[in-house]
Amino acid sequence: MEKTMESRMARLGIRESDLKESFTRSSGPGGQNVNKVATAVTLRHRPSGISVTVQDSRSQAQNRKLARERLLDAIDQVREQRRAAEVAHQEKARRRKSPRPRALKRKILESKRRRAELKRQRAKIDNR
Repeated sequence: MEKTMESRMARLGIRESDLKESFTRSSGPGGQNVNKVATAVTLRHRPSGISVTVQDSRSQAQNRKLARERLLDAIDQVREQRRAAEVAHQEKARRRKSPRPRALKRKILESKRRRAELKRQRAKIDNR
């Protein structure tokens, strides 16, 4: 686990200028503080369009920190899914290109012969 938020953002290639932050009034418990102060934070990563809203805490600063963490988690997850999909696509293409081994072909034909013989034995016997 990385120690600082900045190092994690640098690792993911996210600049502070890529983020748009907006504040709104929070809902839920918190009394007069929640009713008066815009503590809910919506953080949007402009290049990817991923948006996160946090209103867990009564503190705007705490919500800002949580929003950044969750946004980085979301971006990381999206990138990991894309990477996994690309690897799966490449693996599927590789499998599609490779021919069946000779032994496997032999095995498939043998199982087909056995199945055909079984079905042939079920047929009525012709007594002419």
